[in-house]
Amino acid sequence: MAMKNYTRVKELVFLGLSQSPEVSLALFLLLLLVYLTTVLGNVLIMVVVSWDSRLHTPMYFLLRNLSLADICFSSITAPKVLADLLARRKTISLEGCLTQMFFFHLIGGVDVFSLSVMALDRYIAISRPLHYVAIMGRARCTALIAASWLGGFVHSIVQVALLLPLPFCGPNVLDTFYCDVPQVLTLACTDTFLLEILMISNNGLVTTLWFLFLLASYVVLLTMLRSQAGEGRRKAISTCTAHITVVTLHFVPCIYVYARPFTALPTDKAISVTFTVISPLLNPLIYTLRNQEMKSAMRRLKTRLGPSEGRGQ
Repeated sequence: MAMKNYTRVKELVFLGLSQSPEVSLALFLLLLLVYLTTVLGNVLIMVVVSWDSRLHTPMYFLLRNLSLADICFSSITAPKVLADLLARRKTISLEGCLTQMFFFHLIGGVDVFSLSVMALDRYIAISRPLHYVAIMGRARCTALIAASWLGGFVHSIVQVALLLPLPFCGPNVLDTFYCDVPQVLTLACTDTFLLEILMISNNGLVTTLWFLFLLASYVVLLTMLRSQAGEGRRKAISTCTAHITVVTLHFVPCIYVYARPFTALPTDKAISVTFTVISPLLNPLIYTLRNQEMKSAMRRLKTRLGPSEGRGQ
């Protein structure tokens, strides 16, 4: 069937998180607190890791990259969400929507690849402790981080490239608060069944298999730790459980969003808020509250800054 002439929509309208002004104000204050805490928490991790020479190890070098990615990830959606909660009409241009989607999948891909690199780092540290420093040198860590960003870029380009040729001629209303593939794809005025299957395979199936692989790798690591003893074993188990928690919090919402047909469900917005806003906040909390080395480094930084402030008075 030949494609009919159409007028491409130039603006999309978000229904947002709530239509009630009172609820919107409460959500604004809550999400603003969460966003500021996310940024400050991840900046603190980056500052502490950069400042404390005892944390100049591959694991913390990779953690600093994850914190940078988390700041970027939350900043892609949170400022727009906060502005829309105070606005009567919530709109975004089609170009702006595609741009937001590009950066959303770019940083989301970086997160996935970074968590995978961190799992590899823990595997080498536990299985090859005598060769760990030589294998995970600064140059190799930098290359792995660069590969994570490149992988995220390629993944994101594929998502946007598949959407660009589609005709968007209306309706232009999205029952959400940010732009992503499942919602935007439903607005195309053409048959998108095959493309939806491709997206589910590309995003959902791969994410699910990747998640299961990472969980299996951590199970292997924890099994290997059973033969060890002492303080090193306790620290390694604590680090692995923190990694498992972060991986689970990141992947489970991804699987919910992308590994099923792109039809709206009542829980979609709650899961999306967890995915886009809450998850980047939990990462610094988990890595700092469960990590004695990080807490000790923060205390040293506080002690270092305390006397200098006193001398300045």
